[in-house]
Amino acid sequence: MRKERTKKQQTVRGAPQPYRLRLPGFVSDEDIGLGDVIKRATYALGFKPCGGCERRAAALNRWLVFTGRR
Repeated sequence: MRKERTKKQQTVRGAPQPYRLRLPGFVSDEDIGLGDVIKRATYALGFKPCGGCERRAAALNRWLVFTGRR
């Protein structure tokens, strides 16, 4: 079952903030989005990035962010 986001998790404009997944030990102090993780993995496998890849990465970054701190 999915939790509803609280007012604290939303910005002043009402746009929802990305979900934050805490992964201590795996992620440095800076936040990294899911789109950036996938972009780095596909680039390492030899896929060339395109405009669609950038849009996908931006959308995924707005949806989920990995963080190493609270």
